[in-house]
Order: sequence, then structure tokens, then C-alpha cells
Amino acid sequence: MRHVICNIFKLTLIILLMLPMPALAITAINCHCFTDRSYNPANPAAADPYFLATTQNSFFATVFNTDKKTVVMKKQLGTSPDDLWIAYWIASKTGISPDSLLQSKLESDSWKNVVVARGLSAKNLGALFSNALNANRPTVRLSEAVVEDLFLNGQLLREGDLLSLRKAGATNQELIIATVIATKTGQSAMQHFLEVKAGTKSWGSLLSRTTIDTKNMQQEISTILNLRHQ
Repeated sequence: MRHVICNIFKLTLIILLMLPMPALAITAINCHCFTDRSYNPANPAAADPYFLATTQNSFFATVFNTDKKTVVMKKQLGTSPDDLWIAYWIASKTGISPDSLLQSKLESDSWKNVVVARGLSAKNLGALFSNALNANRPTVRLSEAVVEDLFLNGQLLREGDLLSLRKAGATNQELIIATVIATKTGQSAMQHFLEVKAGTKSWGSLLSRTTIDTKNMQQEISTILNLRHQ
């Protein structure tokens, strides 16, 4: 059934692309139709791409109070995850529509130019993001600054633990899923990250040993965030 849905989605997008529209309206098409969505002990890492994606999307939708389906659709229509983090972050600080910011980014060569053109003050966008922006860091580093700011303000990790994970090479997806699992196991996020990187565990096997409902990941993350603020 998933294959049928994915094929229908692809066909729909092809038809849309054949219609007249601005050249910049859609930059790429990415079908995020994951074949494996549940943990299989016979192939422990098969569903890891799905777990990484759905956990990040759930976290994103929760912290920015937006619809998860909208986030997924934007990615499928070609918006990069890094640009989404940045656009929604700036929107949360300024009240500007994230869609408007994403369009401005399509018409510019950097987020710094978008901020300048909008007459925004970088210092009002958070210290970590502002420093990365002023230093002309690449887009991926700007998105990492957004996630790090969210983690520190949300008290999800101590600064030292966060920096250690970044130095070890943790991406936004890996940082988020490792921390979600750590809140349930009582073990460190770093331990889980290193186990997966060493190949001794998979994200799926780690999730299977917790009480996390992967089919309702957004609610799980919402509960975690609420507990951190009590």
C-alpha cells in the first residue's frame, strides 16, 4: 500500500510540475516514502532513516507549534531541512511568515543577506544563531545553531554534553533522537550515539527497548518538553 501511495504522490508532483508556475516555486522533489517504518530484529537498522526523520519532524512541529504534515510536505517539495530550521526560527523571533522568509532565501544567496534585506537585527535572533550568522557560517551551521539554542533553552541537554555530541559528529537528527531515547533510558545521549556509530546498536533497536510510541512520536516529544519545564 505504501508503494502505491508513494507512486501516486510522485505522479501528482509530476503533473504539478507540468503546470505553469514561477521557476523558483519548486526547487526539487524528494519522495520521503520510507519502505521500513517499524523495527525488525532481523534487519535492525532498516527503519533507522524513518526513525531519524520522523523524530526530527516531530520535534520541529512541536517546538514551532506547526503541523507536522506541513513540514513533511515542504521537504517533499524541495525545501531543505536546514532552511526550514532557519526560516521558522527567524519567524518565531520576528513574527514574519516562515513561507515569506523561505521565498526570500530562494531569491538570495545567503541567510545573512535575507536578514539584512529585511532590516532585522541579528542580535535579536539568539546569541548562537547571531554569532554564526555574523561569522558567515554555512547554512548547515546556522541550522545547528538553531537546534542547539532550542536544546539549551529547553534544558534538554547540558551545554557540555551538547558540545561533546557535536564534536563527535552528531547531526541535528542524531542529536534529537539520541536525546529523546536518553530521557527514557536514563543513560546519556552520547552513549546511545556512540553505540549506533560503532554499529553495536541501531536507532530502531534502542527505541524498541524504551516505552516510546514511535507511531505517536510528536506526543512523546511534547511530554518530554513539558517535563523539562516543570
